[in-house]
Amino acid sequence: MKILIRNLARTTTEEELRAIFESHGTVQSCTLVIDKETGNSKGFGFVEMPKQGEAKAAISNLNGKDVSGSKIRVKKSE
Repeated sequence: MKILIRNLARTTTEEELRAIFESHGTVQSCTLVIDKETGNSKGFGFVEMPKQGEAKAAISNLNGKDVSGSKIRVKKSE
């Protein structure tokens, strides 16, 4: 399942994001969306988790969680 994470702090790294989601199960991939001009994070990214049950648990447990001072929004990617 592909998961969209929004409202990330611009300082959050892919490694930090991966670690947050790995506490809920297997992470297949983790990608932050980067601004081409500045090289900085745009404040959102995607995580892919192969097991649907783990992905659903991660979404429900992490939505609204405070990460680096920002309350992240987590949902299934459309």
